[in-house]
Amino acid sequence: MNDPLTPLLSALKREGGASSDFDLNPGTILPEGRKLRPAGVLVPIQMQENVPYLILTKRASHLKHHPGQIAFPGGKQDESDADVTAAALREAHEEIGLPPKNVKVLGHLAAHETVTSFMVTPVVGMITADFTVTPEPGEVDEVFRVPLAHVANPALFSVQGRHWRGQRRYYYTVPFGPYYIWGATARILRGLAERMQP
Repeated sequence: MNDPLTPLLSALKREGGASSDFDLNPGTILPEGRKLRPAGVLVPIQMQENVPYLILTKRASHLKHHPGQIAFPGGKQDESDADVTAAALREAHEEIGLPPKNVKVLGHLAAHETVTSFMVTPVVGMITADFTVTPEPGEVDEVFRVPLAHVANPALFSVQGRHWRGQRRYYYTVPFGPYYIWGATARILRGLAERMQP
């Protein structure tokens, strides 16, 4: 029987291109000398009945930044974090109750520059043991799973646009059921989908 994780593991061995919130907006002029703060997000993969799923969160609706958006668990790197991988694992523990000891890091995706001046490194990790999902009430409204095959299919992505700060901004989307996955999360997943193609 084929290992369902083979396409993912093969993808992580390939080089990924640059990734940013500005990819679909080539006319964007970024300020010179801008400082990007390091951050890490976990791309948590969980197996169920030999099918890989991706765990995502729906951010709390009262948050100042990105309220109600679909996101990976993660956040900015603190001084106490050894690196962005440690930041991603710490934040996943805080946001969804996933103990770092239950995660085997498989690799990293291309770092992603956001409009909020973060350089986000996606850390792909395999969940190696069951855990009790515990959404952090101040940050997370919901935790849900998406089949990896869904977000690994480039045909399911589309480009949408909306007005933002006086101009039309375009971005990727990859909806799943009631969840509207877009923005940085969808762009990172689009990069993964491209790398997973044979």
